[in-house]
Amino acid sequence: MLKTHSKILLLGLIAVIGEGVANLLEPWPLKIVLDNVLKSREIHGWLNAFIQATAGPDRLAALEFAAVAVLAIAFVDAVCSYTEKYVTTSAGQWVMHDLRLMLYQRIQRLSLAYHDQNQTGDLLSRVTSDIDAIQTFIASGLLTALGNSMTLVGMVCVMFYINWRFTLIALSVAPVLAAVVFTYTRRIKKASRQVRKKEGEIVSVIQEVLSSIRVVKAFAREDYEERRLEEESLEGVEIALRARGLKAKLAPIVDIIVAIGTAMVLWFGARMVLNGTLSVPAR
Repeated sequence: MLKTHSKILLLGLIAVIGEGVANLLEPWPLKIVLDNVLKSREIHGWLNAFIQATAGPDRLAALEFAAVAVLAIAFVDAVCSYTEKYVTTSAGQWVMHDLRLMLYQRIQRLSLAYHDQNQTGDLLSRVTSDIDAIQTFIASGLLTALGNSMTLVGMVCVMFYINWRFTLIALSVAPVLAAVVFTYTRRIKKASRQVRKKEGEIVSVIQEVLSSIRVVKAFAREDYEERRLEEESLEGVEIALRARGLKAKLAPIVDIIVAIGTAMVLWFGARMVLNGTLSVPAR
């Protein structure tokens, strides 16, 4: 089973790499059109030499090459994207299956003292909602985050290759952004754990009442149990709203920081172009 999971994840990793390469190649056909088809001056460099060797000096041939390149890159991106999504979904389902069995076996083998000290609803939450959260992370977050990271690293390398000074200006807000995201992520994780704990307590209250419904009815405790559940539920609402408030604050703060970085790029980039210190290097 572990070998099967490893093969699936390896296939997904290959798909992620292919998708990242395709994303990095997407702007280059446009560069070919601008430099080799609509050019107003002689262009030098490795890409121009490759186009000259492949399509020759004919502009129409260069345009045809760029169009074919767009279709080929889109095809590779589509195949890799489908493979990545299919693989992550499959891996997530199998991992959820294995974790659920392992956790269930572990819970059954724990001592009676442990079960006496822990609420049944909390254990049920571990087997259900926590496992679902792990499956969701693997299916929608793991390889996607890896692919985005690889694409980002590739873009930064290309930017440093073109103009390292302008790249440093563009990345100047990255430390501030990383610090903000790290701080809020820790607070969000803490709040999310509190939400899951409260959800387990609510499930325990419901399970306790339903399993002893005859006793509740015999002593006419329906109103009391309803009030107890209402109190637990209200506490859960407050905790969930606090967690949601932290998540809601993070996105606007990130947008503001990104906007500041974009303004810096526009300001300094335009000034560098006007001063003649920034241009597409002739290589």
